[in-house]
Amino acid sequence: MLDTKVHAYLNDHRDRHLSQLVELLRFASIANNDDDQCPLCVAWLVEYLSEIGLAARILPTDGKDMVFGESPPKPGRPTLLIYGHYDVQPPDPLDQWTTDPFDPTVRDGNIYARGASDDKGQFLLHLQAVEAWLQATGDLPVNVTVLLEGEEEIGSPSLEPFVLAHKDLLSADAAVISDSAFFAPGAPSILTALRGLAYVELTLHGPKADVHSGLHGGVVANPVNALAAMIGAMHDGDGRVALPGFYDDLAPPTEAELADWQALPFDEADLARSLGVAALGGGERDLPPLVRAWARPTLDVNGIIGGYTAPGAKTIIPSSATAKISMRLVADQDPQTITDGFRQFVHKHTPVGIRAEVDIHSTARPVLVPTDGPAVQAAQAAMTEAFGRKAVFIRCGASVPVTEVVQRMLGLDAALMGFGLPDDNPHSPDEKFSLEHFHKGAIASAAFLGELAQRLR
Repeated sequence: MLDTKVHAYLNDHRDRHLSQLVELLRFASIANNDDDQCPLCVAWLVEYLSEIGLAARILPTDGKDMVFGESPPKPGRPTLLIYGHYDVQPPDPLDQWTTDPFDPTVRDGNIYARGASDDKGQFLLHLQAVEAWLQATGDLPVNVTVLLEGEEEIGSPSLEPFVLAHKDLLSADAAVISDSAFFAPGAPSILTALRGLAYVELTLHGPKADVHSGLHGGVVANPVNALAAMIGAMHDGDGRVALPGFYDDLAPPTEAELADWQALPFDEADLARSLGVAALGGGERDLPPLVRAWARPTLDVNGIIGGYTAPGAKTIIPSSATAKISMRLVADQDPQTITDGFRQFVHKHTPVGIRAEVDIHSTARPVLVPTDGPAVQAAQAAMTEAFGRKAVFIRCGASVPVTEVVQRMLGLDAALMGFGLPDDNPHSPDEKFSLEHFHKGAIASAAFLGELAQRLR
């Protein structure tokens, strides 16, 4: 149970905490923009952490600065690492926003701004929970360290080198990351798995320059035709990926997980309708949609470049064609093994007269978090208390690189407590965050600190 004084503090300071979120959301902290306001945002965060009683400092990287904070250490107490990211996606297209993305607006029980849900609102509520414990009781049930990065939205290129260089500083007994959402309204959720990623760019080269399709058609191999045929061969008729060894190493969901997913408030027709499609026809169509999205690997073409695409006609055989391809991976799959299999497939299917080139853009290992660990159990108890409904364990088909880095490099299974909602529009116009979830999320975070202390004694 949450300390009554801490709970009362959060209730009494609800309006002030919302004002703090408004201030934080005003910073256009866009990681891939040279004119961004990341330094101003960093300064605000350092000042805030200092004000609530943490020792805060800026730690530089080759990219954007990290913000680090820590509570006065108490020997014998476990340590919790709180992660968040202060960078946000670009707001484009601006004409599709109802209000200015960096002028936060409250309406209909939500706050609208870029970064509201992803991720400023979600990490700030954890800091406000720390504030509540310190101000209401003068102490924390656990030692706390805070790490806020500024490059998550561009793939966290500085994160792994930073963690490698600061392992001692980041040493902890548990971690919490909030950068996700409820499965549905009224269904508080904790992620237990994230898919990994292998992102490749495949280019097929033909003639040294575009050539006349009348003079050379039927003689010179066409890279666009070859690419289309190769992509068509990447799946069989049942939607299974046809790369060699693609399904050799994967951990299937447990029977208990499958039963829990069956009980979730999921309507296949509603999802299809919301996406504007007639049916959910992707992937292995003999499997339920949630299994396909959460527990099976995939291969998707994200874009194709090649040939003449301007208005009118131009009769050519293109000199090259390119496909950008993402492969989402599940537990026990190794990105290196998957990309090796992709290269083998390309080599086998490259026709005479075509030269293939494969570039590996990025990879991320999948994550599977045991549900019986102390951090996850503490998170479930805390979210259940705060939201009045038992928190459920779900998976996510996306990737959150920091989760894998924390697991692999620091040996921590993070509690992935998501406080967003499925319609929060992260990365899209009119991004929002529920004011109720912002407040109850802080209550859940404060309860989590107490629950974690009990389980790690």
